[in-house]
Amino acid sequence: MAEISAAAVKALREETGQGMMECKKALQEAGGDIEAAKDILRRKGLTTAEKKSARATKEGLVAIAGGEGGAAMVEIQCETDFCARNDVFKTMAQKVAQMAAKAPDGQVPATDEIKAAVQDALAKISENMSYARGIKISAPRVGTYVHHNGKVGVIVGVDGDVDDTTLADLCMHIAFHEPIGITRDDIPAEMVAKEKEIARQQAIDSGKPPQIAEKMVMGKVNKFLAANALMEQPFVRDDKKKVKDVLGGAKVTAFARYNIGG
Repeated sequence: MAEISAAAVKALREETGQGMMECKKALQEAGGDIEAAKDILRRKGLTTAEKKSARATKEGLVAIAGGEGGAAMVEIQCETDFCARNDVFKTMAQKVAQMAAKAPDGQVPATDEIKAAVQDALAKISENMSYARGIKISAPRVGTYVHHNGKVGVIVGVDGDVDDTTLADLCMHIAFHEPIGITRDDIPAEMVAKEKEIARQQAIDSGKPPQIAEKMVMGKVNKFLAANALMEQPFVRDDKKKVKDVLGGAKVTAFARYNIGG
């Protein structure tokens, strides 16, 4: 068996974040070859990940990074809040966000590069974690927001003249009010149909005449649409104004709101 120096163990440990004994065993198995030892640790990490993959990931972080003309937001999940607050996990989440920022606009899939970054953090922390989702938005103006606990994040794209304060407030508004679409037309038809069904059943149960019942249905559906369409929501900083009033001639081109597990 090859004699393994303390310096070699230390170097491998610093590069991989693995424990001293794991690094020593890997070096012994690799005959002292550090690169081969890294591969051994990586294979063991994949085996560990497979064993841990069934464990629930209900915690995690939202991270945002700027890109060419836009920004990207990712959600990385893990098992515990203790892991989410670990510097290795936080650094990995930000690194993955930077990778996503290089992608085209739209949903960002888990690339091999992203999977490798998550796997590397798993090997160091030894807790189940996964890339849940990611999105890239580009626009003339892009606002971003991450809540102080890292559990909620927002990206919004705006086309038009909007100052920095209003853009920041718009992000806060989206984080707080959780709109479903920019306008009524953006709210999924299946959601509207479900609201109509619920409202119609409530009207029937109340025993109202058909004409009155239909008006009740339309009234409740309109209320639902207004409550969930961003441009029609009362603005978070001044509920006497709607978002569209605050933005003036500026238009929201896209937005995304992530919350851990949501």
